[in-house]
Amino acid sequence: MGSAKQQTSISRVMNILQEWDKGSKPVRKQILDDFIVQNQNKTGPELEQEFAQAGSLFLARLTAWLRLTYMNGTCLTEQLKTISIFLSASSGHKFMAEFLEVGGVLTLLEILGVKQGKEVDKTAALVCLHHIANAGRKYKELICESYGIRAVAECLAKVKTDEAQDSCRNLLLMLAQGNPRFQMQVYKGLIALLPCNSPKAQQMAAHALRVVQPIVEQANPNIVEPLLNLLRTLHLEVQFEAIELIKELMDYEVADHLLSGLVGLLRPAVDDIKPRQDLMEDLAAAKMNAPLPVFVQQAAVAKTIGILAGESNEIAEKLIHMRVIHNLLFAMGNTDSADSQRQASITLEHFCRTFSVVDDHVRDSMGETLYDLFMSNPETLYINMNHVQADVLISNKLNIPKGTRRYMFN
Repeated sequence: MGSAKQQTSISRVMNILQEWDKGSKPVRKQILDDFIVQNQNKTGPELEQEFAQAGSLFLARLTAWLRLTYMNGTCLTEQLKTISIFLSASSGHKFMAEFLEVGGVLTLLEILGVKQGKEVDKTAALVCLHHIANAGRKYKELICESYGIRAVAECLAKVKTDEAQDSCRNLLLMLAQGNPRFQMQVYKGLIALLPCNSPKAQQMAAHALRVVQPIVEQANPNIVEPLLNLLRTLHLEVQFEAIELIKELMDYEVADHLLSGLVGLLRPAVDDIKPRQDLMEDLAAAKMNAPLPVFVQQAAVAKTIGILAGESNEIAEKLIHMRVIHNLLFAMGNTDSADSQRQASITLEHFCRTFSVVDDHVRDSMGETLYDLFMSNPETLYINMNHVQADVLISNKLNIPKGTRRYMFN
C-alpha cells in the first residue's frame, strides 16, 4: 500500500513538473496559486513529502523563471510568495541553501530597485529577505555583503505603501542586531535616510536610529546636521522622532555639538530668511502666508531646548553658557513667526523660574513693563507685544558671563 501511494505521489509531482515545463504563463500562474493555497506554514519535511522528495526540482524551476522574468513582473507576486513558503519552512535549510546558491539574494535585492516594479512585489521580496536574515548571523552578513543595506534603505526612501515601508524598516533593524560586522553600516545607512524627501521614511529612520544607537555605542558626528534639519518639517510625527533622538543623543559625545547647533538655529541666517522677499513678490497670498521652513525650525528648536533644559539642569547650564538666553530673546521678537515667539517665551520662562541669575538678566534686558507682561502669561506674550518691544528683544545684547556660578534655583 505504501509503495502504491508513493508511486501515485511521484506520478502526480511528475505531471506538475511537466505541466510547468510545457505550460504557458496562465498555467504556471495556476500552479503557483494552488501551491500557495495548499502549502502555507508547512515545514521542510512536509514540503518534501508533498513533492515526493522532489521539492528541489520545483524550486529550481521556480528560481530559474524568477531570474528570467522579474524585470517585466510576470507572475512576480506569485513567484515570490511561493519562494517565501520554501524559505520560511522550519527544518527547510536545504531549500534556503539551494536558493542562495543560485544568487537568490541578489535577485531579491534587484527586485527592490526595479523602477517600474509594483510595491506589492517589492514587499514580497522584502518578506523573503526577512526570512533569510532570520536564519542567523551568516545570512545577515550575506545580505549585507550583497549591498543589501543600501538597496533596502533606497527602497524605504521611495516606496509609498505602509506595508512596504514597514518591511524595509523591520529588515534594516534586523540587519543591525546580532550582526557586529555590519551594524555600523546600517547605522550610517539610516543617517543617510534623514535628508530624503519622504516624511514617512524620515520618521522611520529617526525611530530606527533610536534603536540602533545603543547597539553601535558611539554617535557619528554626521548625524548632527541632518537631524537638526528634520526640525524644519511640517510633519509633527517626524519632528517628534527627531526630538526624541536628540534627547537620547545627550548621552553621547555629539551632545555639545547638538546643543550649540540648537542655540545657533534660534537666530536664522540672513540668507535663509531672504527668499521670503521673493515669495512676497511672486507667490499667491495663500502661499505667502505659509511658514518659512527656517521659522518652523526656529520654533521647533525653541521647543526642543525647553524639553532638554526641563529634563536636566546640567544641560540647562551648558545652554546658558552657550548664550541660549540671548538667542531665545531674539526668537521672541520674531514677529514673522508667532509659533517661534510662543515656544521661545515658554522655554525662556522655564530658565527664568529655574535660575535666579537668568531671571535678573532677563528683567534688566526687557525692562519692567515687558518683563511683567512676559511672566504673567508667556504663551500669549506675542499677541500683546508691540513692535517697539519686539525690537527691544531682537536687538538685545544679553550675555551671562561664563564664570558666574549664581545659578541658584528659584
